[in-house]
Amino acid sequence: MPQAADPRLYYPHVARNRDAILTVLRRVLPPRGLVLEIASGSGEHAAYFAQNLPSLTWQPSDPDAQALASIAAHRATANAPNLLPPLQLDVIAPSWPVTHAEAVVCCNMIHIAPWAACEGLIAGAARVLPAGGVLYLYGPYKIGGRHTARSNAAFDADLRARNPAWGIRELDDVTALAAKHGLARAETVEMPANNLSVIFRRGP
Repeated sequence: MPQAADPRLYYPHVARNRDAILTVLRRVLPPRGLVLEIASGSGEHAAYFAQNLPSLTWQPSDPDAQALASIAAHRATANAPNLLPPLQLDVIAPSWPVTHAEAVVCCNMIHIAPWAACEGLIAGAARVLPAGGVLYLYGPYKIGGRHTARSNAAFDADLRARNPAWGIRELDDVTALAAKHGLARAETVEMPANNLSVIFRRGP
């Protein structure tokens, strides 16, 4: 009988950026507890971070069926007992299948989604995080209305051509939205390839 196709997806940018992201996560995440990853995509990050942060329980999620299958397949080969089965989660939903997490991590989502997805992400993180809980966002941003590199400007134009509701977000807009939900921007870390790690903390 023919073998079933391997459902695992692989994205080249994950292997390039995962160690830089992990360096920041080691510093900003709590020493233990549940980390909810939003828009886990292929599941490569989830497997890698769970393997390298064994004291944390890692909960991947995604709204897409193909992504969920890939995450589950990567989990099966990761040998990481702290990596949970993926959950189907739509950030725009008024309630999430996870009601409490010590941290929420989201990489490369808010620019490849409508602004409503960013609004849902921020609102949901505020619901599930305790006081002092961390929301970690990774990706490209505009600062002061300007792109940080020509490559980001070209990427932004490509995104908006594919879907006018997509595009690289203004960091001040995301910060203001977070503040409305009690999440204060604590730190911004410059990352390789003109990306940023943006760390928010939930107030009391």
